[in-house]
Amino acid sequence: MPWFVKIEKGIVDKPIFDQFVPAHKAYVRDLIQKGHHAKTGHWKELGGGMMLFQAADLEEAKAIVAQDPLIQNGCVDYQLHEWRIVVE
Repeated sequence: MPWFVKIEKGIVDKPIFDQFVPAHKAYVRDLIQKGHHAKTGHWKELGGGMMLFQAADLEEAKAIVAQDPLIQNGCVDYQLHEWRIVVE
């Protein structure tokens, strides 16, 4: 399966953002259990982050991202890219 990356930037105040972090973590754990090999984290300087995951194609990747509680609750702006690995 191809790899995809969602690069995001927070657009709400931290207390609002933090309300949805537990749901986001549960969402990522669910993706892992479903075989998408998801990883998520934030930049050290805060204000943004990234999620890396596998999906069958771009359409499935878009559907996966649409279910992210951070997206559903308007906490982040994001870009979605297919990541082509050239060296493993």
